[in-house]
Amino acid sequence: MKQDNKMRLYVGVAAAVVLAGAGGFGIAKMTAGKAQAPVATEEPEHKEGEADAIEMTAEGITAARILVQPVAVGGFANEVLAQATVEAAPNGQAVLTARAAGAVTRIYKRLGDPVRAGEPLAIVESREAAQIAADRSVASARASLAQKQLAREKRLFEQRVSARQDYETAQAEAAAANAEARRAQVASGAANVTSDGRGVVVSSPISGRITAASVSLGAFVQSETELFRVADPQRIEVRASISGADAPRISPGDRAVVELADGRTIEGRVRSITPSLSAETRTATAVVDVPALGLQPGQTARARIIPSVVRASKAIVVPDEAVQSFEGRDVVFVRTAKGFQARPVTVGQRSAGRAEIVHGLTAGQTIAARNAFLLKAELGKGEGDEH
Repeated sequence: MKQDNKMRLYVGVAAAVVLAGAGGFGIAKMTAGKAQAPVATEEPEHKEGEADAIEMTAEGITAARILVQPVAVGGFANEVLAQATVEAAPNGQAVLTARAAGAVTRIYKRLGDPVRAGEPLAIVESREAAQIAADRSVASARASLAQKQLAREKRLFEQRVSARQDYETAQAEAAAANAEARRAQVASGAANVTSDGRGVVVSSPISGRITAASVSLGAFVQSETELFRVADPQRIEVRASISGADAPRISPGDRAVVELADGRTIEGRVRSITPSLSAETRTATAVVDVPALGLQPGQTARARIIPSVVRASKAIVVPDEAVQSFEGRDVVFVRTAKGFQARPVTVGQRSAGRAEIVHGLTAGQTIAARNAFLLKAELGKGEGDEH
């Protein structure tokens, strides 16, 4: 009887163990299923972060002509946008004229040729030049004769042969003759008369290139007729037209960014601004000093001037093309150690090729400001490859 009871007890315990094991397995399975759910939700986020990143070296960025620049706090109120043109600096352009009327007998340089300071470009044969050379010779001879007479009168006065009045008269005549000789010499130098006295030399006071030439061999030209223009490409400036409302906000020394039609940007500083408005355009002119960097007089550009005294604003303004639309959202590509990261942003107002970022960027971050569409295309390729 006791053995039957023991057998029943062993069978019951075994059955309980089996049921407990089966229940534990079921609970473990359910628990495992629930534990995998957060992993499934975290994994796509990680992949999405990797998909928004683009690896690119500094050499690749340069080769793709992607312009990177830091962003700073300041809304549209802290910038002045103005149309501008590249002009030759006052000491960077020379207008060469005929110093005397006559016929052009020699032409040494043509349009586009480089010239050195003092190098002759043409010769104009002129009767006026001959007259200037003759006056110089006559004045020099009179000065020499006056000096000899002064020396003779001095000896006679010292020997008490001649009166003091004669000596003083000789002194005055010598001084007048010397002054006339200097005048004639200066006139000859100003006209740049040739050594033979037959013509005048047209030469450039600066080094550069000939940008205009309106002279023909054998042509008769009047005095002060423009024959050549020479410009030094290293001496240029940018002149921006500033509205009357913005002019009081600009001061010498303000930072300026010159945006060219070919996509380049050049940093500069405001050198000066006119104190009054033009009667014709009702605008002031701000002169911006910039490095030459291949600029040519006559180029059109846009100047973005950042006044030193700014208004309080927490918004960030970036070039409009820095903002790209990707998967239905606006993104800006932020520079990272390995390349770029697409950062979602909230865009405010847009104006004159600039976009105001009200959320998504912080001051000091460096972004792709130009040719960002290349990064968008690369990002799209990455998305396509994953699918």
